[in-house]
Amino acid sequence: MTTIYTTLLYLIQPLIWLRLWLRGRKAPAYRKRWAERYGFCAGKVSPGGILLHSVSVGETLAAVPLVRALRHRYPTLPITVTTMTPTGSERAQSAFGKDVHHVYLPYDLPGAVHRFLNTVDPRLVIIMETELWPNLIKALHDRQIPLVIANARLSARSAAGYKKLGKFMRRLLQRITLIAAQNEEDGARFIELGLKRSQLAITGSLKFDISVTPELAARAVTLRRQWAPRRPVWIATSTHEGEESMMLEAHRRLLSHFPDLLLILVPRHPERFESAREMTQKSGFSYTLRSSGEIPSSGTQVVIGDTMGELMLLYGIADLAFVGGSLVERGGHNPLEPAAHAIPVLMGPHTFNFKDICSKLKQADGLITVTDTASLVHEIGNLLVDDDYRRYHGRHAVEVLHQNQGALQRLLQLLEPYLPPRNH
Repeated sequence: MTTIYTTLLYLIQPLIWLRLWLRGRKAPAYRKRWAERYGFCAGKVSPGGILLHSVSVGETLAAVPLVRALRHRYPTLPITVTTMTPTGSERAQSAFGKDVHHVYLPYDLPGAVHRFLNTVDPRLVIIMETELWPNLIKALHDRQIPLVIANARLSARSAAGYKKLGKFMRRLLQRITLIAAQNEEDGARFIELGLKRSQLAITGSLKFDISVTPELAARAVTLRRQWAPRRPVWIATSTHEGEESMMLEAHRRLLSHFPDLLLILVPRHPERFESAREMTQKSGFSYTLRSSGEIPSSGTQVVIGDTMGELMLLYGIADLAFVGGSLVERGGHNPLEPAAHAIPVLMGPHTFNFKDICSKLKQADGLITVTDTASLVHEIGNLLVDDDYRRYHGRHAVEVLHQNQGALQRLLQLLEPYLPPRNH
C-alpha cells in the first residue's frame, strides 16, 4: 500500500507544479520557495529542537499559545514551525517573528522527507490536528523520534474514508507515539481505526486557549478611537467567494437604518483582496484599504482588511462579528477569536469544521445562526439597536471560551517526557 501511495505521489508531481504555478497567478507566493517543498532547508533551521507542523492558517492560530508556552518552558530548544500554504506561512511569520524558524513541510516523498529530517534533526515532532503523512510517520518511527498529534480531530466522514484502508491505517496509527484528541468522540474514532488506548489522551481543544493580551487590547482601543469614536462597527471575516457580495448587500440595507455604520470586510485568502475591493467599489461604497494605513473618515463606509496577521486586532475594534465560510459550504472558520473580545458572533449554517465549538456556543447563547442576507440584516439590526442584548450575547460567548480552557496545560504535561528536564 505504501509503495502504491509513494509511486502515485511521484507520478503526480508535474500536476502539483502546474497547480502551484497556476495558483501563483493570483497569489505569487505559490511560485516561491519550491526547494523547501522537497526538503532543501539547510541554513534556514537549527537542528535538535522541536518541529511543529500546522498545515494552514487555522492550525497555525491554534498553535500560537502552544509555541509561546514551549518557548517559555524550554528557552534553549530551537523550534521550527512548518506549514503547507503561503497564508499559513505568512501567519506563522507574523505570529512568531524571529522567535522560531519557519519553512514549508516537504511533500511526503521518501527522499524529500529524509533530506528534511537530516537537516532539522528534531527530538520531538508535533503535528496539529490530523495531518497523517505515511512516509513522514514511518521515517520518524524508524529514527525513534516521538510524534505527537496535538489538538487532534477526526470527523465521522474522514473516519469512514480511513476505515477503508484497514490494516494500512492500523499500522500507520500504531507508529504514532501519542494522539491528543479534542474530545471523547474524536478519540473513539481513532480507537476504532486501530489506535491503542495507551496511545490516546483527551485534552480538549487548544483553540479555547486564546486570550486578548493587554497590548492587543490597548492597540484595539487606540484604533477604535481613530477609526470610529462615535460610530457603530461590524466586521465580516474569513469570507469566501459568494459571501463578500452578501456582506456588501447586508451593509447597504443596514445603512438605511444606521447611516454611520462602518463595515470591516476581511476576505479569507489574500487572492480575494482585490476582488473584494472591486466589488466594494462597484457597489458604490466609500472605502479604504487597511494596508494603506489611511484612517477612515466619517464618510468611509467600508474598510477592507487586506493585511495578514491582524484579525485579532480588527475584532477588537468591532461591536459584533460575522465569521465566514459558513453561509457557503466551507465549514466555517474560528468563532472563538471574536468571542475572546466578548462581542456577539454570527455564523451561517455550515459550521462542520467547528461543530463541537459551535454547538457549545449555540447552547450558551454565544452564537447567532443566520441563513441568508435578510436574516443577517435582521440579527445585526437587533444587536445594534439594543445594547443590553448585544452585551448579553458577547458575555455568553466569552464565558464559553473561559469555561473550556485548559487543553494547553494538559498537552504541555503530556509532552514533558519527550523533552529535556525543565529548570523550575
